[in-house]
Amino acid sequence: MYNLWWSGSHNGDPGLQVSRMIPHHPVQCFACLTFAASLSAATVDGIRLHSAVSGEGPKTVILVHGWTCDDRTWQSQVPELAKNYRVITLDLPGHGKSGSPKDGKLSMDLFARAIEAVRQEAKADRAVLIGHSMGTPVIMQYARLYPEHTVALVLVDGSVTLPQSVRGKLLSSAKQFAGSLEAREAMVQGMFSSSTTLDVRKHVLSMISATSAATAVSAMQAFVDPANWKEDVFNQNSLGIYADGTLTAADREYMRSRFPKLEYINIPGTGHFLMLEKPAEFNRLLKSFLDKQKF
Repeated sequence: MYNLWWSGSHNGDPGLQVSRMIPHHPVQCFACLTFAASLSAATVDGIRLHSAVSGEGPKTVILVHGWTCDDRTWQSQVPELAKNYRVITLDLPGHGKSGSPKDGKLSMDLFARAIEAVRQEAKADRAVLIGHSMGTPVIMQYARLYPEHTVALVLVDGSVTLPQSVRGKLLSSAKQFAGSLEAREAMVQGMFSSSTTLDVRKHVLSMISATSAATAVSAMQAFVDPANWKEDVFNQNSLGIYADGTLTAADREYMRSRFPKLEYINIPGTGHFLMLEKPAEFNRLLKSFLDKQKF
């Protein structure tokens, strides 16, 4: 099963990787209640956005989830990061508790502008953007549109390129999502690793099943849009945290050609949702990077 937004290689195609999608770490239920210190009333194109702010201070990080997930993706990170940073999470348009565009059309540009709306409402000047899975091309688009507000980028097991030969296959797969939740769940099941706990599996599947079929299709179409996949260079400080075996040496060299200031870290024994399977290690690596940034 292909993971539609990993940055590894498969059969010679950089940017595509055989997938295992690892869901949420054993869920700390109390985090669901303490997650949000404040809720957002930000909007983009008339779409009401759900977001939350935890922690305080001048140093802001924004956490961006992936395809058909929501802000619960980060519940193992927010309490820890909020000790030293102001942490913003949001549900992208069409996802979680955020609204959807009237025409149903999603795009990386819309997602990036949703982040900007939330940043403005929080009155944050500059922030570190952290994007998991599909969230990686989302924060890349944000950095293109709003470089003056981008301190650094953290790429969490996400693709930075998508070969043209793959796009048609993904669009074909997306058509199955319109009428079948089972098709989406089967894709996700194929992304779990042998180390994924039952609690983690249930948590990720609950996010996937709560997302509408229309969003699943439109977000996939947005993901494969050729306009997203440029060969531009990002000069911000960048951290790549990737799952076990995601990238080859050649893939890492390609990433460094696009992200000259990239630090790359692999977490052994993990799959796609590595921040949920090994949250303590993930948080340690992330905080080490954040502590070095000049906001």
